[in-house]
Amino acid sequence: MFNRILKLGELTVPHAIIQGGMAVRISTASLAGAVASQGGIGVIAGTAMTSEELRNEIMQAKRLAGGNGAIGINVLFAVKNFAELIKTALKTGIDIVFSGAGFSRDVFSWGKQFNVPVVPLVSSGRLAKIAEKLGAAAVVAESGQAGGHLGTNRPIEEILPEVKAATNLPVIAAGGIVDGYDIYRMEQLGADGVQMGTRFAASRESNASEYFKQLYVNSRPTDTVLIKSPVGLPGRALRNAFVDKLLSGASIEIEACDDCLKNCKRNFCIKKALENAQKGTGTNRLVFAGQKVYTIKKILSVEEIFDKLKKEYSAIASQSEHPPKPGEILSPDPFSATCNHFQKNS
Repeated sequence: MFNRILKLGELTVPHAIIQGGMAVRISTASLAGAVASQGGIGVIAGTAMTSEELRNEIMQAKRLAGGNGAIGINVLFAVKNFAELIKTALKTGIDIVFSGAGFSRDVFSWGKQFNVPVVPLVSSGRLAKIAEKLGAAAVVAESGQAGGHLGTNRPIEEILPEVKAATNLPVIAAGGIVDGYDIYRMEQLGADGVQMGTRFAASRESNASEYFKQLYVNSRPTDTVLIKSPVGLPGRALRNAFVDKLLSGASIEIEACDDCLKNCKRNFCIKKALENAQKGTGTNRLVFAGQKVYTIKKILSVEEIFDKLKKEYSAIASQSEHPPKPGEILSPDPFSATCNHFQKNS
């Protein structure tokens, strides 16, 4: 992925690595701009932002990118001001639009109007075919291993080949991708690029609170669970006191409601819970995370993450005839030390 130019419509980027859009306000200008500066696609999560706030975030991210990579936006389709936010981003000069947690047909015509590629998140070959007919520039095949709202519980090893067979569009793999080994593995399965959210949420440039990031680095393999989101989809989150309360079926009082969703199950206020986690305040804190979050043990800068991914990827690629499993020691040196510490230093 590091030597592969990703072409989406008329947009090209040096590295086929996309930082996932993480709301509420986890992936803002500081993170998106840093990822783009490394030659990838940095994504601002516009959900729960005002149009003015989103406009400012896009302009700041572009300044931080320094003319490198690209800046994208991702807005939850379930929010009432979805159209307003997408159109604001397009008018502000966003490079690419990602659309998930629902399927909008209108977004493709909006993108065409501004000559901006639109890339929906899909969870099946059937949806990939529909996206191609509607004018998508590519699709993100997102598996049940991803963090946040999920359209499926199927693994990426099952979804990616299905989506590749169903469409001629570039296919970006998402869900459970945190290190260079994962990137190499996705490439071998036919992915044209990868989307990584959880790894970048645990970066210095991420807008998440210290509470949020420490929950990541202290997590265990069994700590991610599925909760019932008010959006109407399951969501993969890290266990804490609030999530345990949700899993128990306890009633969660909604103190105030600004009617932000098109349809809300009202089992709890997801906007407030995500905001609490992002700020590290309040008692009801919802922290979304991918299934392999437990492998991340250090908060690194985006530049350090890219350097680390490149070293891991190169080490694995050099052993392409017999690629090892994560954590296995490679030989000969100098790559053995790097791969031996996948879990320890991720």
